[in-house]
Amino acid sequence: MSSKQQKSAREAKLAQARKEAQASERKRALLLAGASGLVVLFIAGAVGWAILSEREERAASGDLSAVKTFDYTGGNHVEGKIDYKESPPVGGEHNAVWLNCGTYDEPVPNEHAVHSLEHGAVWITYDPELPEADVDKLDDALPDTYTLLSPYEGDMPSKIVISAWGHQLEVDSADDPRIDGFIKEYRQGPQTPEPGAACTGGVTPETSLVK
Repeated sequence: MSSKQQKSAREAKLAQARKEAQASERKRALLLAGASGLVVLFIAGAVGWAILSEREERAASGDLSAVKTFDYTGGNHVEGKIDYKESPPVGGEHNAVWLNCGTYDEPVPNEHAVHSLEHGAVWITYDPELPEADVDKLDDALPDTYTLLSPYEGDMPSKIVISAWGHQLEVDSADDPRIDGFIKEYRQGPQTPEPGAACTGGVTPETSLVK
C-alpha cells in the first residue's frame, strides 16, 4: 500500500472514531437530560404534594380568619394584679414568673398565664359552666407541652376562648376544628416573643393543677 493510501486509511479511521465519539456524546447528553428531567419532575411532584397536604391539613383544621390580633411588646415584668384590656388577656405586662403549663380545674392568675403566652404557650379558657364532657374534649386536643387549659373567672366573649401572645379566637363548641388549627398555628409560633423559653419550673397555683 502506498503512503498516500496509508494516509487516506488513517484519515478514514480518525473520521470514523470522531463520528463514534460524537454519537456517544449525544447519547450521554440525552441520558443526562432525561435523568435531570425525572429529578425535576420528582421535586416538583414532592413540592406539589407537600403544598396540597398542607392545604388539606389547614382546611381540616378550620378557617382561622376570625382570629383577632393585638399589638403587645414582651418582657415587661411587674408585681401585683394587672387590669388587662382583653378578657382573657393576650399579652402585655405580666408577672416575672410564668405559669407551669398543663390542665387546671380552677381559674389561674392572669399575670402568670400571660407570661406563659410570652414563652409560646396556647391558653384555652372556658366558661366554668361548660359541660365536663366538653372540657374533656378540650383536654384531649392539647399537645403535651406549651399549652394551658383552665376555667376563666371573668367576662368572656364566648364559651371558649383560645389565646396566644397577641392572638385570640372565640369559639362556642369544643368540637370546633379551629381549636386544633389555632394550636398548630400559634403554639411556639412566629408571634412568640421568647420562643423556646421554659413552660415548666414556674409557678403552680395550689390544688388546681390536674395534669
